[in-house]
Amino acid sequence: MRVYRHLRVLLLLAASLFLACQPAWATKRVALVVGNANYQNAPLLPNPANDAAAITATLKGAGFDVVDSRLNLAATDMRRALREFADQARNADIALVYYAGHGIEIDGTNYLIPTDARLERDTDIYDEAFSLDRVLLAIEPARQLRVVIVDACRNNPFADSMKRTVASRSISRGLARVEPTVSNTLIAFAAKAGLTALDGNSQNSPYATALVKYIAKPGLDLRRAFGFVRDDVLQATGNRQEPYVYGSLGGEDVALVPATKAEEPVQAANPQSEIRRDYELALQLRNKPALNAFLTQHPDGYYSNLAKLQLNQLDAEDARVAATAKAQEAEQQRARLMSQGAQRADQEKAAAELKAAEEARIAAEKTKQAAQEQAAEAERKRIASESTIVAALSGNKPAVESTVADNPAAATPAEDSKTPKLAALSDEPRQTDIAKADLSKSVDIAKSVQGELSRVGCFTGAVNGQWNAASQRSLALFNRHAGTKFDAKLASLDALDAIKLKPSRVCPLICDHGYKADGDQCSRITCAEGSFLNDDNECEKRRGKKPVAKRNTDERPSRADRSARERPAPAADVPRRQATARSGGGGGQVVCDQSLCRQVRSGCHLEYRGGGGPGGNVGNVESCN
Repeated sequence: MRVYRHLRVLLLLAASLFLACQPAWATKRVALVVGNANYQNAPLLPNPANDAAAITATLKGAGFDVVDSRLNLAATDMRRALREFADQARNADIALVYYAGHGIEIDGTNYLIPTDARLERDTDIYDEAFSLDRVLLAIEPARQLRVVIVDACRNNPFADSMKRTVASRSISRGLARVEPTVSNTLIAFAAKAGLTALDGNSQNSPYATALVKYIAKPGLDLRRAFGFVRDDVLQATGNRQEPYVYGSLGGEDVALVPATKAEEPVQAANPQSEIRRDYELALQLRNKPALNAFLTQHPDGYYSNLAKLQLNQLDAEDARVAATAKAQEAEQQRARLMSQGAQRADQEKAAAELKAAEEARIAAEKTKQAAQEQAAEAERKRIASESTIVAALSGNKPAVESTVADNPAAATPAEDSKTPKLAALSDEPRQTDIAKADLSKSVDIAKSVQGELSRVGCFTGAVNGQWNAASQRSLALFNRHAGTKFDAKLASLDALDAIKLKPSRVCPLICDHGYKADGDQCSRITCAEGSFLNDDNECEKRRGKKPVAKRNTDERPSRADRSARERPAPAADVPRRQATARSGGGGGQVVCDQSLCRQVRSGCHLEYRGGGGPGGNVGNVESCN
């Protein structure tokens, strides 16, 4: 008995020692994989079984503690599987559920359909299917991370044959957008809400193929993994299918598989590396206290000069804001004096103050622009010099790579006579060295940023890697609509990562006149008959033409407007013409009375006695002296 008691004590001590030696970062990971393909009341799905098998093998190879794989689950089996997995998730740190099969959305709620479901009417969904909330409830007890991957955005055959008990109940294609209520929960859909996913032509669907490639990559943040999955699916489907992820995580990287820790050789501490890290931290904070604290700790050197340029940029911005505010106050003061009818001297004084304030504002704007360009150019030189020097030395001097990258202020030239020598860098990298260096890495980054800006609707130019004014305006537009503050003068990896995290369009779609925004495209505006498109891009009803009165510019009355009384009598015309024809000689003047007209006799002339015209008035008479 004594020997047995001692043996038991030794076993307990050994077990305690074994538990104490376990790594502190070890986490328990559990997964439930469901693939429904053989539906009793719907056609066979070709890929869910293959997709479930591929995901199962991937998670097992990644070292998950529990991977429960189920195929072709009826309602009873599916209910039991969720209940058992909830017990597993209660003691786990990470819980993951992958479902491939049919899903349906009714009134904004998503449902997963078991293989024996018989959905003859819309209300049957509540009895024979499982809502996505039921799956979220099963994984809720997990301590650190909860992930649900739904590959069920296919064209559902039940939606067309299902009877509607209420006409207003909506049944949409694909699945509906969902927002998790529990923190540290991600819900990934194979396609955008309201759209369907493709099964593809291979053994696995495009979505499952991309998941297997990225989901279990060691050390890869889960958000970036889903971003890479999205890129691969868009490329494989010709931009017809775009996966979506809902939910949010914290600021730290979260990977399903922890990164492998490789033994690194112990290197001597590099003081310049510490200074560089302090500078980059102050640059990320981008405020005066951080930069002043850096200059207090590191008052001299290459990075202190960069910090002073950044500080000058912030000072110039503050001066610009103050000058703008002063100009606005001067404008308001001048407007107030004019509205109150103040004396001319006071108004002239206010106008002079406004002019001076406006000139100060313009000068501050120019100073700020110059400081910004100077700081951006210095930062671009720093990044280019570090990347190109490391690239040049990596093939010949591996041991020098980290030193040169951490100390751009001093780099030793290569000793190999067969390779070109690299001149040492001074406190300010020389422009000639940068121009001769290989800038392919910077071009690749710029090209990637341009492509992502084009995807989110902020860039319409050519994706060629040239970071020109159009590219800078596109990144500034992204900053305005996404709430970011990246330097538009540079194409950085931080900006690239931030843009990749945006699942959809960020910048609004701008269409030409005659077109309107329709989703991600511009469609032509067609007006109804009798309407036209006005300058505001709106259809306006065409008004009928009204008659316009015209003024008769001829002051003389026309023949048609003369009254009958103004015309000479036809009977009198004949004798007048005859008399005129018989008359001869005279001075060329003609006198008329009521019966005839004749020439004035020699030695006589016409004399006006008043009156005249038809009716027998006197008018002109012949006067002979």
